[in-house]
Order: sequence, then structure tokens, then C-alpha cells
Amino acid sequence: MEIKEIRVIGEYREELASLFQMVVADGASMNYLHPMSKETALSYWDNVLSEQVKLFIGQIDGQIAGTVQLHYSDKENGRHRAEIGKLMTSTKARRKGVARKLLQYAEQAAKADGKTLLLLDTEKEGPANLLYQSEGYVLYGEVPDFAQDAFGTLLTGNFYYKLIG
Repeated sequence: MEIKEIRVIGEYREELASLFQMVVADGASMNYLHPMSKETALSYWDNVLSEQVKLFIGQIDGQIAGTVQLHYSDKENGRHRAEIGKLMTSTKARRKGVARKLLQYAEQAAKADGKTLLLLDTEKEGPANLLYQSEGYVLYGEVPDFAQDAFGTLLTGNFYYKLIG
């Protein structure tokens, strides 16, 4: 798998939108409800990049297999931290280590940028918990009814941190 940072959505726009629609249709809690329209997915990607957001994609055989984002704090007293966001894997590429490799890549990028703390959240009953725990993330709390899944069911959110400095 090849991982690279995307600084201009351009040529990846349609494929990213399709990936996003796919993971939402599969039930992922990604801040959007099913059915996710193509226009909504395209609009998301058109507006995602900023000075505080880095986007990485993983490709297998030239196709996007997954994405992850780093959200850097814009707070003066929070410049040492980043949040992992929108770690998503194509349903066709699951169970192949894509999410783990993307997570590790994002962590290395954050370290290279001088970050010492990573944060993330996920649904309590979701499979991502095992990944995060196996990568050294520490559960520091849970919030009931934190977010809805893609079908509107309220879910408890798990919150993790990892010191990387």
C-alpha cells in the first residue's frame, strides 16, 4: 500500500466522495447520516483541507483503500496536540491492515510536525477500539449518546489519547 499526503483534492475528489458514501452506507459514525448524497460527500471533501487539517490516503493498485486526517489545534496553548479524524477504510480493503498503516503514518507525520499528544474518539461498540488499544491509545472516558450512527441510533463515544513525544 502506498500512503501519501493530499494537499489538493482535485483528481481524488470523486473517489473520495464514493469512499465516504460507502463507509456511511455501511453504518460508520462519520458525522453524516445515510443515505449520504454525492453532493454532500463532494462538498465535504471540497472544504476539508486547511492549515489545521492534513489528509492522507492509502492506495492499493492505484485505488483509494482508506483515508485518515490530522486536525491540528489552532489554540495557542494546544499547538502540541492533534486529533486523528475520519480514519476510514473501503469495505473492499478491510482486514488488510489499511487502517493500522494509515494510523501509524498519521502518528509519524504528527511527530515530524512536533506534536506530542494525539486524541481521537470512536463509537464504544465499534471494531476500531481494538485497533486503537493495540496501537497504544489509552481510553480516558466515554460519553453516552455522544453521536448517532449513520442510521440515527445514538451511540456511546469512547475517547482516547496517546503521548507520542
